[in-house]
Amino acid sequence: MNKNRVYIPLLLGVALALGFLLGGYFNFPARNKHWLTNNPKNKLNRLLELIDTEYVDSVNTDSIVDLTVTNILAQLDPHSVYMPPSVQAEEAVNMKGDFVGVGINFFLYKDTVAVIKPLENGPSAKAGIMPGDRILYAGKTRLYGRKLDSDYLFSEFRGDEGSPLELTVYRKSTKKKFKVHLKRSVVPIKSVDASLMLTPTVGYLKINRFAETTYDEFQVGMTKLRNAGMKTFVIDLRDNSGGYMEMAIKIADELLPNKKLIVFTKDKKGKIEKAYATEVGDFEEGKVCILINENSASASEILAGAIQDNDRGIIIGRRSFGKGLVQKETSFDDGSAVRLTVARYFTPSGRSIQKPYKKGDEADYENEFNHRFENGELYDKDSIKVADSLKFKTKKGKIVYGGGGIVPDVFVSLEGKKGEENIAYIMQESGIVSNFVFEQLDQQREKFLQLGYQKFITYMNSTDEYLNRLQKHLNGMGLHVRLLQNKTLVQKYLAAEFAAQLFGDEKYFEIALKKDPLIEAALKQ
Repeated sequence: MNKNRVYIPLLLGVALALGFLLGGYFNFPARNKHWLTNNPKNKLNRLLELIDTEYVDSVNTDSIVDLTVTNILAQLDPHSVYMPPSVQAEEAVNMKGDFVGVGINFFLYKDTVAVIKPLENGPSAKAGIMPGDRILYAGKTRLYGRKLDSDYLFSEFRGDEGSPLELTVYRKSTKKKFKVHLKRSVVPIKSVDASLMLTPTVGYLKINRFAETTYDEFQVGMTKLRNAGMKTFVIDLRDNSGGYMEMAIKIADELLPNKKLIVFTKDKKGKIEKAYATEVGDFEEGKVCILINENSASASEILAGAIQDNDRGIIIGRRSFGKGLVQKETSFDDGSAVRLTVARYFTPSGRSIQKPYKKGDEADYENEFNHRFENGELYDKDSIKVADSLKFKTKKGKIVYGGGGIVPDVFVSLEGKKGEENIAYIMQESGIVSNFVFEQLDQQREKFLQLGYQKFITYMNSTDEYLNRLQKHLNGMGLHVRLLQNKTLVQKYLAAEFAAQLFGDEKYFEIALKKDPLIEAALKQ
């Protein structure tokens, strides 16, 4: 073997290494370092390195990275987002469908953790904790008289399955302080809020999101309703912002005959993937009604679109949100994650229901509710703007539209008098009424419990006392909403919230669904 063939590459390697070393040591002009920055993709790493090593003040470059990533994604579309570790952890728990903890609903009342109610069969309920109890200590950590946020409290109550926790509790009704010992366990987060019979033949099921457990919960609820004699199935997707597409597809499969197209997606390369119904399906014959509103999005729209385009049922309510983009989640080592839009989805007729958006203008996109209110769409179907160029046909020839949500077959206006758009939100979504009701019960819980459910209903229908108190409460918060203008609506949701805290979630829906315009429309189908 010729040894020169070994020495020549070795000498060249040493010379190159020495050249790079000298080039880094001497302060040559930047043009001689163009190899470091000429690639645009290297600029960000190079800039962060400079800030970290040479900037005059100390800077947390991690926060700069988070801000940079967020700004980059904001230039793409409204649904490509960065989630820091704390947000990602909470979102993962929510979508998983359960968590390990003590199992209580609570809120901070006058700097004290007040129990709204313990979750049924959870560790706290089994340990004897009751609605209205105050939790003073978790172990040796004081929880009262401090400005604590929910994230901190969750971290105290959650932990490993089977791990022990001592809670120091104050019970206002007996004015006694005591300790309870419990073990943290798996606590379900329900995605199906209720399944009940509206009439002897009409069943109702409410889905609040599409999580990992949603299909299993749906099956349990549907089986219960079928066994009770259900012939018409009302599925409530109002205010359901979506979740896992797979769950919506599996639920649609239960309602659609074999080989019916449910949804298809298309990525940047034009690759199309289609999802079809299978032979499995426990409710393929009876009537189906899907309830939607302006907050029904994503997976909710996939389910509604599949039912509408296959002429399988009736869509009732108001035009849905309009999210037709598919995200893929990628996690990072620090616990953060990015959800990046990787495809668009289309309903069986071929329509995209993604509403228009301007890159970098997420606030306007999210606040479209205000635009719909201002143009009258929430009260008048004729105000819905649809483009003839986005006209499609269902299997039986019915005209449907793309370009911005699912337009219902049967339009039902927003509850409450026109001009009082805050009423429905305040009564159902804001949490204001829930906290107000807790305060009322905290003063006279025994009185209500002694009534029992039926006498409670009679009492609430006979008094304006709590409506007047709520009006005063809202005024004190600076919310000048005229509750008396919508007395029937307010009384209904107020009684429903009292019932939920006193007698359980099912009772909430028994009251809230009465005289519900969308339910009344469904019962006419």
